[in-house]
Amino acid sequence: MTLAWHTLIDFHECDLARLNDAEGLRGQMLRAIADAGGTYVTDVFHEFSPHGLSGIVVIAESHVALHTWPEHQFAAVDIFSCTQKLDQGLIIARLGDWLKSTGKRVAAHERGQLVVPMAV
Repeated sequence: MTLAWHTLIDFHECDLARLNDAEGLRGQMLRAIADAGGTYVTDVFHEFSPHGLSGIVVIAESHVALHTWPEHQFAAVDIFSCTQKLDQGLIIARLGDWLKSTGKRVAAHERGQLVVPMAV
């Protein structure tokens, strides 16, 4: 039995301005999460000086986090969900499109794999 699904996404060659746009990224994340079936709880975004940002959206299903490195045209996204009903693929596609990423790497992991005792 699996308790959660954790997907790590590296977006490469992203649009420089969008990697620094905290409000734009926040809006895109919130829309993508809602469309993917996620239930919003709260969010926090922080802009770094001179550039880059980190943001996390806490959802009832767990979280979606993002960190950007504009100087490398790179964004890292972390999607963690305790249900397969959250359409992680939709979130990945929407963020990649909005960031204008030309390359990505996706690694999916099942978390909390429990051993279920066999019935006798």
